Amino acid sequence: MTKMKDCALDSFQYAVSELLLRNKSILDEMTKLESSNARINRTLSKAVTHCGCISINACKQNYPDDMESDKIAGLSTHLNGKLCPTCRDFLEREIGHHLFYLASLCNNLDLNLYDIILKEMERLNLLGKFNLR
Repeated sequence: MTKMKDCALDSFQYAVSELLLRNKSILDEMTKLESSNARINRTLSKAVTHCGCISINACKQNYPDDMESDKIAGLSTHLNGKLCPTCRDFLEREIGHHLFYLASLCNNLDLNLYDIILKEMERLNLLGKFNLR
């Protein structure tokens, strides 16, 4: 199963390289990536303010002194509700666009997105809860 996923990510990155006709400049790719990030944030905001399927109730997080996993799991996401199918579809589309521009940036810099994910997984596994992001 993992090999299929590996292949899917590499296939996606290759497809992006074949399909990107405009915005080949690194500057275009950087600004498109930022723009797609803003659209993700806007779509989330619309889910709260226009649809109302989710709400945000934020307050100060009380971090425990000993960062045990069961205590960290108790921290709030500040989200209430669940994305409706329409908002979920819009959000998935915007995240897909973001992944497209991320893959495009990787292609321009001769980076492999799958290798980057593997390296990040290694760091996460090595540092565990001490990663503290």
